[in-house]
Amino acid sequence: MHPFRRRFVFGLSLILAAYGAAATEIAPEAVRLEAGLIAALRYDAKTGERAAPSGPAIQAYIRAGYLTAKPTVRADYTDYRLLDKPATLLGLPLVAIEEEYMTQYLGCCVSEGAGATVRVSGDIAPLVEFAKRNACHLERDYDVAGEFRNYGIAGKLPAGRYANLSCRARDADRAEP
Repeated sequence: MHPFRRRFVFGLSLILAAYGAAATEIAPEAVRLEAGLIAALRYDAKTGERAAPSGPAIQAYIRAGYLTAKPTVRADYTDYRLLDKPATLLGLPLVAIEEEYMTQYLGCCVSEGAGATVRVSGDIAPLVEFAKRNACHLERDYDVAGEFRNYGIAGKLPAGRYANLSCRARDADRAEP
């Protein structure tokens, strides 16, 4: 088995263990959705692109009822979607998924790719490591309430710390030597 795949399977096993026995009925769907999102965020240094397109990963969350088909808000080139059901990303509660792409030219600087906002409720080392390995930008102390307010997203988020993982073309450009 390829070393990355072995680490990936091991990591998913840890996530499953964290869910506990009560959540084993929903774990397979959650793990499948998370794996699709991780693939869309992962960077392939050989091709200089993300390992998978973000659209199919987001569509899977929509089909499973975690996200609405219509974005919570679209600002500039980015769709922001708040989760309707609990999910995780690398062991942390997933709050929102964002996808940046061009449907029509609005001016400068679309940076295609995706991102995720998580609530920091435990160890963020896996998130930090993922960001480093995959040419992503991690904002550890993300003002999610302020950011969402700027985009007109109403809603109450639980108090706490949040982090935002951005895995877009500009993030990969910043990471290259």
